[in-house]
Amino acid sequence: MNKVLMKGNEAIALAAIKAGCKCFFGYPITPQNEIPAFMSEELPKINGSFVQAESEVAAINMVYGAGGCGVRVMTSSSSPGIALKQEGISYLAGAEIPCFIVSVGRGGPGLGGIQPAQSDYFQATRGGGNGDYKVPVVAPNSIQEAIDWTYKAFDMADEYRTPVMMLIDGLIGQMMEPVSFENQSCKEFDRSGWATTGTKGKRDPHIINSLYLEPRDLEIHCLKLQAKFDLIRQKEVAWEEHNLEGAEIVAVAYGITSRIVKNSIEKLKEKGIKMGLIRPITLNPFPVEAFSNLPRSVKSLISIEMSLGQMVEDVKLASCGKYPVDFFGRTGGVIPTPEEIVNYIEKLVKEGK
Repeated sequence: MNKVLMKGNEAIALAAIKAGCKCFFGYPITPQNEIPAFMSEELPKINGSFVQAESEVAAINMVYGAGGCGVRVMTSSSSPGIALKQEGISYLAGAEIPCFIVSVGRGGPGLGGIQPAQSDYFQATRGGGNGDYKVPVVAPNSIQEAIDWTYKAFDMADEYRTPVMMLIDGLIGQMMEPVSFENQSCKEFDRSGWATTGTKGKRDPHIINSLYLEPRDLEIHCLKLQAKFDLIRQKEVAWEEHNLEGAEIVAVAYGITSRIVKNSIEKLKEKGIKMGLIRPITLNPFPVEAFSNLPRSVKSLISIEMSLGQMVEDVKLASCGKYPVDFFGRTGGVIPTPEEIVNYIEKLVKEGK
């Protein structure tokens, strides 16, 4: 397999083009700037369109327009920028427009800092837009996996007619790893039944809309969107299990933090402490099934995050109160070390938790 060394952001951008993305609309913000920079150079070479919009709000509404025409389209941003896009994401979900959104997380509320963090978990999985809507969210833990899920995300967006978000932290966006684009393919989708491509006098117009003034009509539409997400929950949930056999403590971690946890697991083995890992790959829907058949040896769970514990409540809900759930995290752009995690787990074991 031929591999090439690439930065995470650029690899995602190239994967998107190879997956058929023809339009990109965005606005610069660290630490995702390599994505629009790459798109600005490469999309024109395939007769695609790149627009640096005047704002994040403008960019997400351009996504609405291109996606409504049936074009494979994406945008990317970082924490404050995604916050500005939330109203548009709500519109996209309500109007059932497929698109791909990459959120490259940075630390802190407000402008915060530019260092990597996972403090946008709530923003991504709960959504800051209005109304009853849910957006599928995937969280790869390597650049290769980000490439693989870029292809899958475009297919998922088209299959279910929904925005799909990829949530990574700035470390995955900025680091470099050897990756391959071989053995990748995308599905073909018929958009003729809904895309606004012009009637050419041969059919009635297609209307793309999220406005329903009659309450019962709107209720029917919201229930339709919920049924679609329920189907995604049945068919698309993904997670990884690591070292669960005989584990007494199970860590729950996603993205780059899960790789740090794996190093901690090896160090804990040397100390006679058995810890396993559940790594959610889809954060929304959350992989509840992963917690239903844990080994009898498991005594407790611990959510390990680069945040102040935003995933903890999902871990508690998924485990149905069967286990105590602890938390360890760093925030503000501080990356936890394997040694810090090991020391914290040792402390828990000594306290009998």
